[in-house]
Amino acid sequence: MSTPYDVIIAPVITEKSMDDAASKKYTFKVAKNATKTEIKAAVEAAFEVTVDKVNTANYDGKLKRQGRFVGRAPGYKKAIVFLAESSKPIEFFEGL
Repeated sequence: MSTPYDVIIAPVITEKSMDDAASKKYTFKVAKNATKTEIKAAVEAAFEVTVDKVNTANYDGKLKRQGRFVGRAPGYKKAIVFLAESSKPIEFFEGL
């Protein structure tokens, strides 16, 4: 059994994600193998809110070159979490 903090890696802090936070949409980097139901349960347990829906997206790492050698930066999975209308906002995002 994993903890909520094994599923949620970090919040995504960008201009767009901060604008979405006003309408109770929060963006997180999550574990690559996490499912939508695991993400929903982790956010509800960690922040004591009610999650309405979860959208996920997998991103490949950017191509990086070092001379003639080509490699990739690590990829990640991003989750956009929509809170229910009756739910309180996540306090972490309010002060940013």
